[in-house]
Amino acid sequence: MATAVRGPGDRPPEGRDVVIDVLVADDQAAVRAGLVLILGAAAGVRVVGEAADGRRAVELARELRPHVVLMDVRMPRLDGIAATREIAGFTDVLVLTTFDMDEYVFGALRAGASGFLLKDVDADRLVEAVRTVAAGEGIIAPRVTRRLIEAFSAAPAPSAPPALDELTPREREVFACLGEGLSNGQIAARLDMAETTTKTHVSRILQKLGLASRVQAAIRAQETAASGLSGPDPHKGSPGTS
Repeated sequence: MATAVRGPGDRPPEGRDVVIDVLVADDQAAVRAGLVLILGAAAGVRVVGEAADGRRAVELARELRPHVVLMDVRMPRLDGIAATREIAGFTDVLVLTTFDMDEYVFGALRAGASGFLLKDVDADRLVEAVRTVAAGEGIIAPRVTRRLIEAFSAAPAPSAPPALDELTPREREVFACLGEGLSNGQIAARLDMAETTTKTHVSRILQKLGLASRVQAAIRAQETAASGLSGPDPHKGSPGTS
């Protein structure tokens, strides 16, 4: 029998018998039905609920505690960005929308979304994205990534948040790697440590900096790197503190 993984913040362990619970939120019934069909046919993925508006999405997320909420942006009662802001602290949110406008992209990611995809994504890519987000990684549609990079390059360098001083040297190295968009596996390989240790460091970084997702951490790392305050250079291989 397949085993469902429970608990906010708990990541599905590796294994073919793991089930990722997903809540689908979209105000268009036909679109919602299509997403449910795609996800329901994927191995190891189970749709546990559907919501036709943002307020209902928040209610169901709190009740069902899914691992991932697939969230539309434009919905009645409460828009997807506001809904994401309410639930990102305990459930990963993957925003899926027709619109790639900057206000939606930045709004969703700053609200705590773990990923942002466009609705023209194919079925296999969608399922892969759900699994990626459930594993604690971030994912952003390729065609909006360049705009994010350009926006960071053009923005004035902010001062480092006080909480950055609370990070250990090793956490600063991991933080810098997050800013480069590296996965947990890539960070572990670069810093020569176990992937489970990397995940622990990422969780501690999010907690210390008061962030809801690794994507938010990547944004913060990009901002602080621009001001030269991101910490030790992971390329130099400094030992750090585990």
